Amino acid sequence: MNAQDSGSGWFESLDSGDVGAAVGVIRDGSGTEPREWAQEAIDNGAVPDESTYYNWLHEATLAAAREETTERELADDQQLIHAIRSLDDCERVTNELTERLAEWAGTHDADATVDTDFIRELAAMETDNAVKEQMSRFASRVVALDEETQELREFVERRTPDVAPNLATLAGPELAARLISLAGGIEDLAKKPSGTVQVLGAEESLFAHLGGSAPSPKHGVIYLHEAVRDTPPANRGSAARALAGKLSIAARIDHYSGEYRPSLEAELDDRIERIRARDAE
Repeated sequence: MNAQDSGSGWFESLDSGDVGAAVGVIRDGSGTEPREWAQEAIDNGAVPDESTYYNWLHEATLAAAREETTERELADDQQLIHAIRSLDDCERVTNELTERLAEWAGTHDADATVDTDFIRELAAMETDNAVKEQMSRFASRVVALDEETQELREFVERRTPDVAPNLATLAGPELAARLISLAGGIEDLAKKPSGTVQVLGAEESLFAHLGGSAPSPKHGVIYLHEAVRDTPPANRGSAARALAGKLSIAARIDHYSGEYRPSLEAELDDRIERIRARDAE
């Protein structure tokens, strides 16, 4: 709860009917050891009995939890998580609908293909055939969803550098947003060791490895980074470790200080260059 060890309680000078004031004290206060808070509140004259004290405490702590949760959900990193997850959902559904529509169109057109250009042609098609007209309307919805996907991607590209400038520079905005999403937030990512960051997104493979049915994964979603993807397989594990180490440092700087460190990118490039040079030896 609150207050110092001098004897004052968190309820000192508060009106038991003022839940708002109690919320502020509960959120900002601290204590070093447990005390008989209910009895102290009665002795202090803050409440007439123990039942009133616990009802007051219950209402105030619930209100404090709601307030904290609301603030956390509105935080920039949480909004970015919603955006990247929405982007992934839109992309997945767009791909599924494109395949479905191409299959349907293939019953009328042997040249039907599973790609966005073909879907846009369908959307622009003019016909008196009832079935083809329905396909064209369906295609228009798919095109609109594809455009929404691109707008979400552009939003992520713009917002990630504001939330995590160092991470966005090292990983690229979209990958940085995915790492934050997989971790649950920038603070959670900052607290994870580099070994965990290295395999984020490869949880199924990791659990299979822990169960003894698969080798240990060398990397997770960070494979999307060119430092890992473009490194020869023999040294890909080393590249993934080097990248994960720098990403961990970047996340910690972004969360705890917010200072932009351009030197991180140069250090990573140098490290990856030396790892790839092993193939030439």
